[in-house]
Amino acid sequence: MTNPAAPARLAGRREWTAFTVLLLPLLLVSMDVSVLYFAIPAITDELQPSATQQLWIFDSYAFALSGLLITMGSLGDRIGRRKLLLIGATAFGLASIGAGCATSAEMLIAARVLLGIGGATLMPSTLALVRNLFQDAAQRGRAIALWSGAMTGGIALGSVLSGVMLNHFAWGSVFLINVPAMLLLLVLVPVLVPEFKDPAPGRFDPLGVPLSMAAVLPVVYGLKEIAAEGFEPLSLVCVTVGLAFGYVFVRRQRGRDDAMVSRALFRGRGFGAGIGLNTIAAFAMMGSAYFTTQYLQSVLAMGPLEAALWSLAPSLVIGAAAPLGAALAQKVDRAYVIAGGFALAAAGFALVGLVGTDSLWLLLTGAGVLASGIVTVMSLVSDMALASAPAEKAGSAASLLETGQEFGGALGMALLGSLSTAVYRHDLAHSEPAVRETLGGAVATAHQLGGAAGEQVLAAAREAFVHGMQYAAWGGTALLLGAAVLAAASMRGIEAPAPPAAEPAGADAAPLRETTYS
Repeated sequence: MTNPAAPARLAGRREWTAFTVLLLPLLLVSMDVSVLYFAIPAITDELQPSATQQLWIFDSYAFALSGLLITMGSLGDRIGRRKLLLIGATAFGLASIGAGCATSAEMLIAARVLLGIGGATLMPSTLALVRNLFQDAAQRGRAIALWSGAMTGGIALGSVLSGVMLNHFAWGSVFLINVPAMLLLLVLVPVLVPEFKDPAPGRFDPLGVPLSMAAVLPVVYGLKEIAAEGFEPLSLVCVTVGLAFGYVFVRRQRGRDDAMVSRALFRGRGFGAGIGLNTIAAFAMMGSAYFTTQYLQSVLAMGPLEAALWSLAPSLVIGAAAPLGAALAQKVDRAYVIAGGFALAAAGFALVGLVGTDSLWLLLTGAGVLASGIVTVMSLVSDMALASAPAEKAGSAASLLETGQEFGGALGMALLGSLSTAVYRHDLAHSEPAVRETLGGAVATAHQLGGAAGEQVLAAAREAFVHGMQYAAWGGTALLLGAAVLAAASMRGIEAPAPPAAEPAGADAAPLRETTYS
């Protein structure tokens, strides 16, 4: 066994090469969140889905992903994170073939569900393996910073890649492009990445699987519906039902020695705080993205591909922000760096609050500043949470972090979207119902009217949308400033500990560099 008092081993070329390979599934899973943005018109023309089926083509992936994260994190700890990664890569590749060759809406929905299941295995496995590969705190911090930046950039890149592929190939190509990448992963991972798993995981809790899904899925669905339709009774019932199942799930986990979510995860001060702050960061990130795409397309009247290309601009600064934050956290108390990240993100939201109806560069600057602060926070709190958790529970720890992100993102779109919509509808209280409902409806009505009347409707709707976006941005600013104060006050003095890393699985339980990679 590793001597806990011994200094952490520094990762070498092999570990960093393995880390680069692990970024590949992360990019693909995050890109699949946005890859349908441009493909849906071509899919609609060929498969003729109903309105409900079209919604499920979009949402089934995210629902399957979020609902199974906790289960897959726990399963990876038990059977091995590398093994689960390889199983997930196989499933993701096969599901990509099914989606790319789908001949009906039902077949595509089923393939998207399988893609979500595969994604749920890949996300916690990659982050947990990063935790195990890098035992030195400084190296682990840099790796997780790069991991966070790749995840954020992948979402933006997905829509652009989709647009480029559709200019040359059929819509199925946006899925089939995953296949060669997954084949490469299946070849390289067994060679470069060692196996890690909990040496004494206990029995798997089969009842915990449906309970965790019953807790997560209704809440995510309800929050998405609130973002789209407002506070309707069905949405509130879904959230309430999910929270009730969540209570039952937590009570069950607290009373079991072989729980899916181990109590040992929460013994370190940094773990619970890290999950909470990571959820707030996701709230801000997805809440701001909700407005950015609509502003580019419906206020500035950009085409989808042009809007996607402009939305990549903030990503240019994200790549440097997280590693810079990780380096700074090695010199000063990370609580202050996290608080600074939240303050920087708040400044970005404040800039968005100043945007008018023709403020492209101000919007992009605000979005870039906001994203830089948020990615800095996410990378630091993820590192702290993973380092605070026992290494043998890294899969479960990673899955809880990512489930918190799913909740935070859905909540951000729901609450900030609802605030913006309320202001929009108040400003257009005397307009036609179609105009008052959404900006998209107003654009369609304006095109039908044409002439000066159409221009007047469109101008009023755009002003109202920007007004609502400003209120939401100011609300986001206040939340992030509060998070900065909370982080500075509650996390001061919490260091990212370096508990003994889980040994690579194998008969000899050899240290990482002495492991047989096969």
